[in-house]
Amino acid sequence: MALSLSRLRHPLISRSLRLLSSSSSVSRSLSRTSKSGIFSVGCDEHQRLTSLSRLTGVCDNSLKPKWFGIRYFSSADSSHIVIGMPALSPTMTQGNIAKWRKKEGDKIEVGDILCEIETDKATLEFESLEEGFLAKILVPDGSKDVPVGQPIAITIEVGDILCEIETDKATLEFESMEEGYLAKILAPEGSKEVAVGQPIAITVEDAGDIEAVKNSSGGRSASKNEQTTKHDTKTEVKPQKTSSKRISPAAKLLISEYGLDPSTINASGPHGTLLKGDVLSAIKSGKLTPKPYSAKEKASPSQSHQQSAASPESKSASASKQSDAYEDLPNSQIRKVIAKRLLESKQNTPHLYLSSDVTLDPLLSLRKDLKEQYDVKVSVNDIIIKVVAAALRNVPEANAYWDAEKGEVVLCDSVDISIAVATEKGLMTPIIRNADHKTISAISSEVKELAAKARDGKLKPQEFQGGTFSISNLGMYPVDKFCAIINPPQACILAVGRGNKVVEPIIGSDGIEKPAVVNKLNLTLSADHRVFDGKVGGAFLSALKSNFSDIRRLLL
Repeated sequence: MALSLSRLRHPLISRSLRLLSSSSSVSRSLSRTSKSGIFSVGCDEHQRLTSLSRLTGVCDNSLKPKWFGIRYFSSADSSHIVIGMPALSPTMTQGNIAKWRKKEGDKIEVGDILCEIETDKATLEFESLEEGFLAKILVPDGSKDVPVGQPIAITIEVGDILCEIETDKATLEFESMEEGYLAKILAPEGSKEVAVGQPIAITVEDAGDIEAVKNSSGGRSASKNEQTTKHDTKTEVKPQKTSSKRISPAAKLLISEYGLDPSTINASGPHGTLLKGDVLSAIKSGKLTPKPYSAKEKASPSQSHQQSAASPESKSASASKQSDAYEDLPNSQIRKVIAKRLLESKQNTPHLYLSSDVTLDPLLSLRKDLKEQYDVKVSVNDIIIKVVAAALRNVPEANAYWDAEKGEVVLCDSVDISIAVATEKGLMTPIIRNADHKTISAISSEVKELAAKARDGKLKPQEFQGGTFSISNLGMYPVDKFCAIINPPQACILAVGRGNKVVEPIIGSDGIEKPAVVNKLNLTLSADHRVFDGKVGGAFLSALKSNFSDIRRLLL
């Protein structure tokens, strides 16, 4: 979600570049243009190199290894740095990226390990010299013979947090892109449904401009008010209109029945909402202001007599009975978007439903053994995620989505499982990426971390956007089975019910069939029929049942 700031400033073409400071005697060279700077940094205490093979003497002030980077500045984007392959030894001309320690989107502190680089001498840890965010990895893990100076990553500088913005997915922090002063806030705290691009604040470069901004804004407001006043004097005086404050339906009923002026009643609800209790308190206090009289509201003598005959106590009791039947709850932006998208999904996506029962006993046995033998605690849902990921890997046609523009099925390269997490603001779907390549314990740790972030509203966009397949598990509730709604653009969601003990005939070791108690679990697949036909759906459920019956092979 992008928001724009109205800035009273000039482009940063002439702004001086900030350089890295150093207390060492290592020389540094700088080549600069009007919008960028290229610099190299000597090896000193700010760039600590730790040899993974415990070699010493690789880095000292006499070796002068170089760290290459290009920094960009503009008035429309935040400062970012292109990091090049560093020279970590005097003879190094190229290196290998052994492993990235940070992922795209991760916050970076000074001294954090960015990646492990294999040089001609040893495997070294490459540390960050500044704080910021790792925006893009240009050279992936395992890249060989990367020349010194070739760009390997892009980082973005960290900025001050201006405000927290609630989007349709999560509450995100909006950072300042440039230095300056916050002169005026145009959209106050609690503002709802602010359009993308609508000005929300004004920043200035000089502190002396703050008062000018306030005065100019105030002057415009005063002139508008003056014009309104002059216009009103020319027109006929009209009855006072209802205040613009929010009024709940129950409060509206009481206000209408008693003919009250809502602008004279104190509101105690969130964001200035006038509630039923506020009106009842005003009625009981006896300090009521009637609504301004209007000729359209004239009543017949008989109606006036009937109204005067009714006592305030009877009116209050009657109104309380009618208004106690419901209470308005403000809807969050997330719930509004969820409601809209689910409706669109049911209307525009042809849902195909396939259901099957699987035996849960092998899964429960594996979970028990992991806890008792290895002290590894995982949930049933963690293992189900691994089971589903393995089935998608075995049936790649099920790991796909429908491209509406091209009118064709698109197969996904990675298995990214979205898990449904209930929060106070609505349902969130954080993603376990490459779930088929992760161990059950790794999946368990990631699920706990993402679920906590989802409930706190701290998920990053890359942690909930995307996904190739969804799982909705209501096994913790008394729900035997249900049908979930597909989350577009995905083509499938698996609904998991609770486990139940049932009696089934089994064949014993002696070859004789006899009854036995087993745990069964219902799985219901909701699939886009444009992607899933009967063959693909049947193959996927068969792979699921096979994984559940022989679940220990997932550990191989």
